[in-house]
Amino acid sequence: MKIVNSLKSLKKRDANCRVVRRKGRTYVINKKNKRYKARQG
Repeated sequence: MKIVNSLKSLKKRDANCRVVRRKGRTYVINKKNKRYKARQG
């Protein structure tokens, strides 16, 4: 998992990327391709 400042750039990497908010943190998750994961905050 990458920890990044800009999630907008990571969302564009793959069509299945979703931005979700959990416990005050913002995550990019991808169910189809598990390697696209990121966290912010």
